[in-house]
Amino acid sequence: MRSKRAVLFDVDGTLIDAMAGQRRIWHEWAERFELDPAVVYETALRTRPLETVAEVLPGRDPAPLVAAFDRLEDVEAEHGAVRGIDGAALLLSSLEPNTWALVTSNAERRVTARFRRLGLPLPEVIVDNRATDAGTPSPDPYLLAALRLGAHPRDCLVIEDAPAGVAAGLAAGMATWSVNGEVPVTGAHRHFRRLADASADIIGFLAGHDVHATSA
Repeated sequence: MRSKRAVLFDVDGTLIDAMAGQRRIWHEWAERFELDPAVVYETALRTRPLETVAEVLPGRDPAPLVAAFDRLEDVEAEHGAVRGIDGAALLLSSLEPNTWALVTSNAERRVTARFRRLGLPLPEVIVDNRATDAGTPSPDPYLLAALRLGAHPRDCLVIEDAPAGVAAGLAAGMATWSVNGEVPVTGAHRHFRRLADASADIIGFLAGHDVHATSA
């Protein structure tokens, strides 16, 4: 009997684009606390909000700082600009239930709000920024997603756009592809300039076809 395969998708930059809103609210948050918005946003691109505030405001109680950001982003998720990455709707609609998951450094409620606004299907499994103690580049979020889907890490495919996410997929022992960039993310087993270019091979991977998931 063939082992169960699963595809684990990053969200922001991979399936949806809400970067303009993210930049705007981090800018507003940074100014509220008299910080350099450019420095804060650069930090936020590679860390979860809890880790971002701890890094840019060390020694402060992070709880009210994160709460201030959460209030801004909750409004942004419901009303701000967001678009689906080309190919995302068709790809996700083609996948069977319980064969894929979302792994995000955002909150599940905000991912859900944005997906519903865009009419994108949602999976049974969403691993968000509160699901594990450590976020990417730790493998913990992807390992938890595999566990919840009942798939072994070696039978999982990670789809990512960011270096920290690719590092997490590799550390989890999973085939890891980078998408939506002109150049490959360092370490990724395969690279596709557009998500849509990867769709046929993602579907083929789930079907058990030999799609050269890794470079090995």
